[in-house]
Amino acid sequence: MSQEVITTSEPRWYVLHTYSGYENMVKENLVMVFKKNNLTERLFDITIPMEDVVEEKANGKTKIVQRKKFPSYVMIKMIYDNSMWHIITNTRGVTGFVGPLGRPLPLTPEEVKRMRLETEVREINFVVGDRVKVTDGALEGFVGVVDAIDMASSSCKVNVSMFGRETKVDLALNQVEKILE
Repeated sequence: MSQEVITTSEPRWYVLHTYSGYENMVKENLVMVFKKNNLTERLFDITIPMEDVVEEKANGKTKIVQRKKFPSYVMIKMIYDNSMWHIITNTRGVTGFVGPLGRPLPLTPEEVKRMRLETEVREINFVVGDRVKVTDGALEGFVGVVDAIDMASSSCKVNVSMFGRETKVDLALNQVEKILE
């Protein structure tokens, strides 16, 4: 393996493999490690992608729960160079980078979009009280009424009718579209 220094001036997304169940601890530890080593200006985001899943209980009731999309993986957006490899891989709970020979390989823009690591800024054509259809995710195809919109987090709360009951769910703005009547 060559010892060339890999440096990027733009922040890129990388994937870290962790011990099972350690994802949240790794996220907290990485923030502390970046602060301790005065590298906070190189750290832009650390995320554990989650998804809503409809779970059916033994008593016939349904519940929406959040699950990790990629168990044992943490996504980190940073400006990377080889001097950071040991700092990150020696963080408690991290088993290594995802990439050839355990070396970091940044995600492509298509992968970032597909994994929804960054939200697209777009115009929305609905307001609170509008009927919308869920276009993506576990609730794709469900119809509901917009209860609240949070532009800062690019999300909205929608009352969805599921199995004869109204259930309030959090969705990304790009997961719903207004039903034109």
